[in-house]
Amino acid sequence: MCPLCSMKRRLFLKELGIGAAVAATPVLGGVGSLLARRAEAADDVILGDGEHRYRVATGWGELPPDIRFGDCAGVAIDSRDHVYVFNRGRHPVIVFDRNGRFLRSWGQDAGFVRPHGAAIGPDDRIYLTDDDGQAVHVFTLDGKRLQTIGTPGVAAPRFSGDPFNRCTHTALSPQGDLYVSDGYQNARVHKFSPDGKLLRSWGSIGTAEGQFNLVHNIACDDDGWVYVADRENHRVQVFDGDGVFQTQWNNLMRPCGLYVGRGSAPLAFIGELGPETAATLTKDVPNLGPRVTVVANSGKVLAYLGTQPVGEGVGQFIAPHGIAVDSRGDIYVAEVSNIYWSILFGKPADHDLRVFQKLVRVR
Repeated sequence: MCPLCSMKRRLFLKELGIGAAVAATPVLGGVGSLLARRAEAADDVILGDGEHRYRVATGWGELPPDIRFGDCAGVAIDSRDHVYVFNRGRHPVIVFDRNGRFLRSWGQDAGFVRPHGAAIGPDDRIYLTDDDGQAVHVFTLDGKRLQTIGTPGVAAPRFSGDPFNRCTHTALSPQGDLYVSDGYQNARVHKFSPDGKLLRSWGSIGTAEGQFNLVHNIACDDDGWVYVADRENHRVQVFDGDGVFQTQWNNLMRPCGLYVGRGSAPLAFIGELGPETAATLTKDVPNLGPRVTVVANSGKVLAYLGTQPVGEGVGQFIAPHGIAVDSRGDIYVAEVSNIYWSILFGKPADHDLRVFQKLVRVR
């Protein structure tokens, strides 16, 4: 059961001094903002502040009766704003149009072990990173395999620096080079040529600049800079295309999902996982995540999308894991809710949890 549901939620709001008049305001998200909902229109829940406000599109994504999501690990958007959800169910890749209409699914026979990251390049190829499968697989958008990087099922020695030991995500530079974050049992970023030749690697285990403690996600901008979600060091590190450290963004709560936009001063969208356990000291405490954070290219936080603790309410998250943004600025959030719920609360949920959300930009 959601820790903020029913009576617990009402008591929590009461403790914060939120009366009926405030609770009627359908806005939440920025620092100091408060959870709120219009009883007559849950879709009106807004996250964020100022120019960075998003409406929660409840119920987005129509699945056929014979298809259901597993935990959603990654999401990517193609040039037509079609949405590709990489999930751990029986249909690993599920495709929607931007309005949530089901288009197709594929990948049932692709041999994925544990889907983790998804990215689409300017050539509309999709790069799917399988962490327990120890490989990155390149497909056409209709599911034809074009290339495999790594040796599927064969892990490099733990923390050896060689590719791969539970790789997590793939990003593409403007020149078509590939960057792979690696990962759960390594502390490296690998740069490959478009044909899959290893060009260089960097990183080691640690907390210093250029070191990693669970390198979980990766993105490139139009200038070729490389952004790395260094999850358990609570930061995003920024490098040039050859792995030379440039800067870092701190004060993040376990950054898990990462998307960097286009242009000369792109925004970054970071899915923060929140506290590692539902410990007594942080139970039901706001402003620690899980949430989506909008960050300027300078590293300045522009908005927090969601300030409430883990939960199933409209405007709450459980485990943001993958993020993508379409051409209109709408955000798609893939969540590994089921596995993370077990980690947080010590047992699986007794019902299906929400594992995918869309946030519609308010203009």
